[in-house]
Amino acid sequence: MIIILKKQATKEDADKLLGIIKEQGLKPLYMPGSERTVLGALGDERVLAGLQLDAYTFVDRVVPILSPYKLASRDLQASDTVVKVGDAVIGPGHFNIMAGPCAVESEEQIVTVARAIKAAGGHILRGGAFKPRTSPYSFQGLEKEGLKLLQIASRETGLPVVTEIIDIYDVEMMSDYVDMFQVGARNMQNFRLLRELGRAGKPVLLKRGMSASYNDFLMSAEYILNEGNPDVVLCERGIKTFVTSTRNTLDLNIIPWVRQHTHLPIIVDPSHGTGIRDLVLPMAKASVACGADGVMIEVHPQPDKALSDGPQSLYPDQFAKLVEQIARYSDLEGRSL
Repeated sequence: MIIILKKQATKEDADKLLGIIKEQGLKPLYMPGSERTVLGALGDERVLAGLQLDAYTFVDRVVPILSPYKLASRDLQASDTVVKVGDAVIGPGHFNIMAGPCAVESEEQIVTVARAIKAAGGHILRGGAFKPRTSPYSFQGLEKEGLKLLQIASRETGLPVVTEIIDIYDVEMMSDYVDMFQVGARNMQNFRLLRELGRAGKPVLLKRGMSASYNDFLMSAEYILNEGNPDVVLCERGIKTFVTSTRNTLDLNIIPWVRQHTHLPIIVDPSHGTGIRDLVLPMAKASVACGADGVMIEVHPQPDKALSDGPQSLYPDQFAKLVEQIARYSDLEGRSL
């Protein structure tokens, strides 16, 4: 619930209510504003229902948060969240471009791609060191060696790094190499991993599960937020439908829906969403028009020789053209690259 205090309420009044909330085993939130203070109470709904906080003379009103996701809801925070990853900004007024190969294969490959991304105007380097694959016989990634190569490319270009984490036991080790953790579609509801990332102190890119509803998606984000990490970026990467002509069905309906229901930023992955190189640019343009905060694009110097996802990866010159065109679309939406 949200507790809105009257203008004349003091810090001591707020502290009194925060103490009561904490004593009841609930999570207290303190949100001072320029005109008045707002408090929050999260936890067991049965306990919340028994609180009589509106009986205090310095309380203006008590408003229940009706959505199942509390911290992610605009009911609790009306203003859009801005997430910083290194020098890159994800949020209002900006359009962020994350790019890189599906999998890190060698130092030459990842450094070559990183240079191309930097030169074209990309903001964040993506690349898979750990690769959860449908088949156990597919390339599984270079693992820690891949992280070291990403770090080399990052230091040379200045681009921050986002890469996927698949195991809670890797959080501490990976923290030394990455600027942002990515949670893949298969792990969207790996709640132990989400809780651990909520305590890790780094931004998290959360991809939507292949069959996840919108509420499922935001409830997964809630696990991270509830552990104290406010830096969560959502990512639409396509869902499984009866359509077989593309790898997935890129559900752009979610962008304006998210804009209405949560303050968290959301980006789009048209590479996985389509699985077809020639469809990446038009869907990236559509993402801008829908109000997305950025895109994640797969780029490889030799897609025909890629160990993973070659058919959906752009050549570096194609990526440069994409950034150029996206910049014009972003200007129309009042966003800068």
